[in-house]
Amino acid sequence: MKASLALAWCILPGILISAPLPRATPESQGVRSGALNKVFQKLSTIEDIHSTMILRHGHVIAEGWWKPYAPSKRHKLYSLSKSFTSTAVGMAIAEGKLSLDDTVISFFPEHVPASPSYQLKNMRVRDLLSMSTGHVNTDLKKFTFTDNEDSLVKAFLHLPVTHKPGTHFLYNTPATYMCSAIVQKVTGLSTHDYLKEHLFPQLGIEGSHWETCPEGVSLGGFGLNVTTEDIAKLGQLYLQKGEWQGRRLLPADWVAAATARQTSNGSNPNSDWDQGYGYQFWRCRHNAFRGDGAFGQFCLVLPDQGTVIAITSGTNAMQGVMNVIWTDLLPALSPVALPEDGDSQSDLSEFLDQLELPGLSGDRFDKHAATYLDKRYQFAKNAHGIEEFAIVQTYGKPHLAFKMNGKPASMLDLGLSLNTRLDAQSAAETVTQGAWSSPRELISRTYYTRAPYKLTLKITFEDRAVSLQPEWNVAFGPKKLEKLTGSLTQ
Repeated sequence: MKASLALAWCILPGILISAPLPRATPESQGVRSGALNKVFQKLSTIEDIHSTMILRHGHVIAEGWWKPYAPSKRHKLYSLSKSFTSTAVGMAIAEGKLSLDDTVISFFPEHVPASPSYQLKNMRVRDLLSMSTGHVNTDLKKFTFTDNEDSLVKAFLHLPVTHKPGTHFLYNTPATYMCSAIVQKVTGLSTHDYLKEHLFPQLGIEGSHWETCPEGVSLGGFGLNVTTEDIAKLGQLYLQKGEWQGRRLLPADWVAAATARQTSNGSNPNSDWDQGYGYQFWRCRHNAFRGDGAFGQFCLVLPDQGTVIAITSGTNAMQGVMNVIWTDLLPALSPVALPEDGDSQSDLSEFLDQLELPGLSGDRFDKHAATYLDKRYQFAKNAHGIEEFAIVQTYGKPHLAFKMNGKPASMLDLGLSLNTRLDAQSAAETVTQGAWSSPRELISRTYYTRAPYKLTLKITFEDRAVSLQPEWNVAFGPKKLEKLTGSLTQ
């Protein structure tokens, strides 16, 4: 296991710097290394887990990244961003800049409809936070974060509000955007900049990125990119009821309210999505709470056990991920320290060091590439914008080359065109594998190492034609996309 690091504050003139989270052996924090090994083995059977960090009593006792993912990589959080937005709201409330019972329209009089409905006039900040704004799904779907001619705030305020706010739960990402817009209105800073000034330095969170709307408002409900350890730090802050190394960063009553059941969202005792909802935090079974995001981004806090789990991934099996925590980790959390177990600790370290996502099977990429080298295939006009494909040789090695919208393009560019929510930051780094499943069929797989996505492209050669079949591991729409067929031009 890694040596323990002392958690301390280093004070420089005008600068506050947090050291990394401390590391400790599992047994010293009441957890058997063998049990953690089983947890990571179980997680490895779930497709596309990217990272997992487990904290006990404020110490990291196990951490692993499945290659090509790595500790330094920021990861796209999707709706786990909501919990960071909630935190900004709590801090702004503590500063006296707003209250939970302020009406939403009071912040944006310039965008209020001429005759606002009773329901809209009575929608409060707490209704935004608890996903109980009174909207119905058919109306909420009319809101889009793209292709809006008007302000997003105006678009939200002009949606019909069917129910009395505070009475009906409906998961509502636009509501979180409104929380972010309110933070910006009352502080003069975007939610991201506000956290970068008032929270992130204290926690030692650096290099974060948050997407914005055209008006410069942090998107709030999604768009934040941070590292796995940064996620764990947020969870630890909430576990410690808003304190960080003796400093009060969040009011304890805010932490209690934000993570309590503010609204009901179901009654299935076996589902972690039916345990109630707080202020941008989900309630869980076993008296736990969490922030989570699409495709398996988790900040899971177990207050009764003094435990925090941070996970990034690209999976649809989100309940399956949580089931591993309940069935394999929870029973292993002892209330007292255990005798050190050097052999099991070594086994755990070895397993964690070798974590890697499954590779492609078949012949290596360069084995059959010469057969198709420099043969160019053209495609009819298509939704993906792919005009030409070829295998070309550069610096002595073959690689895939595309022409899209009149310009040379790479696999990265191809991915950005295929109906994902990748921004330039989260798509900035990729790793691509290639293997021949047969002499005529090449499989290319690209991992977006700052995002949940991997793009698999099946390329099949037939006489004077080639077909391209793209497929995502996860997506908000269809994962398997339109198959394209191109014709040989030379």
